[in-house]
Amino acid sequence: MAIKLLVVDDEPHIRMLYQEELETEGYTVASSDGQEPILAVIRRENPDLVLLDIKLANVSGLDLLQTIRAQTSTLPVILSTAYDSFQYDLKSIAADAYCVKSVDLSMLKDSIRSVLQRKGLA
Repeated sequence: MAIKLLVVDDEPHIRMLYQEELETEGYTVASSDGQEPILAVIRRENPDLVLLDIKLANVSGLDLLQTIRAQTSTLPVILSTAYDSFQYDLKSIAADAYCVKSVDLSMLKDSIRSVLQRKGLA
């Protein structure tokens, strides 16, 4: 059974890029633009790991991270953002990893593998 990733990003091209690249790596990928309540998406998709953008259109990814953590501490979450300054935000420490967006997805892919291994999922 393939590992399922949930990509939460308000930019359609980022969701599409991540989906194409990560499916090539053998993952199953679901996506959300962040408009639907995060816990409803997680219940429906049942992901093994969440890739969460910090700056979403109508909500903060850091707030969504807190919502996820209030529900479960075991679901791995990687923050993926264009801004490295949020890495030092106290809310960010609840994430399992932090990646700055880049056209080269090798850092993101390495973080996914590392988190999945740490959680015993890979």
